[in-house]
Amino acid sequence: MSGINRLDIKQLRVLQLLLQERNLSKVAHIMGLTQQAISEQLKKIRHSFDDEMFIRTSNGVIPTQVAERMEHRVNQILADIDNLITGEKFNPAELSGILQISSSDYALVTILPMLLTQVNALAPNLKVIIRDFESDNLNQLMVTGELDLVFTFPEFIPDNYPNKRLFEDHHVCVTGSNSIYRGKKYSLLELAQLPQIVISPSRPNLKGSHDSWFAKQGMKRHILMSVPSFSAASTIIEATNTIAFLPSRLLPDPKLVAIEIEQNPPKFDVIVAWHQRSNNNPLHLWLLGLLDNIFCSAE
Repeated sequence: MSGINRLDIKQLRVLQLLLQERNLSKVAHIMGLTQQAISEQLKKIRHSFDDEMFIRTSNGVIPTQVAERMEHRVNQILADIDNLITGEKFNPAELSGILQISSSDYALVTILPMLLTQVNALAPNLKVIIRDFESDNLNQLMVTGELDLVFTFPEFIPDNYPNKRLFEDHHVCVTGSNSIYRGKKYSLLELAQLPQIVISPSRPNLKGSHDSWFAKQGMKRHILMSVPSFSAASTIIEATNTIAFLPSRLLPDPKLVAIEIEQNPPKFDVIVAWHQRSNNNPLHLWLLGLLDNIFCSAE
């Protein structure tokens, strides 16, 4: 008989968690078992697949190529089993565990207060961890299961990740409330020459989302500095006699005033994205339903 005939659901759970956590002691803690018990399950998994599956390192284990290639299928199988067992009995009030979200401070203001108000009311035992958005490390965090949902903009998400458009926003050109640039209307050429701040939450550089918009019209804007968060931007804009483009949903701000310009920049979409493993997960489907009711129904 093939070794696969001796594979059971518990071993699939162990395999799934080892692929996510890459540490036997963490998996043992999550499953409420001893590390020795997890080691025994791993032996059975190795026998079933005729492969080492996980190689020990000083910090835990790393999956072999065989194990890594089957991660999506294992997650899908277990999600289907969970869905089969849960069926229509899903009750958010009975949820426990941890929901992990990646978000810029833009989404912290525009999305999460409304979402988390409902989550806290309907699933009071579900704990939530919110972490800064990291575009360079996003794929690794999603693959290893360290993130459940990501709130961001389409250009920061790989094409193969499922996502849902929540709403559309646009940028407003602003300056400090006492700035020498307030109260005037600017052509794009004049605007490009003014000292500007860009908000770059994912990468510390002097590049902004409107660079290509200016470049298409043969202009290069005068970027003076970059800041990592929208929340810090208004104070710095006011203090430095600079201008910036801020999303309209973060305005009004008492420290800032809008600048009239001859042409407005393109609008942009705000999305939620996730890993394919979550497509049929009841918790995930419930969260998407909340987001749909909050944002998409009003569009």
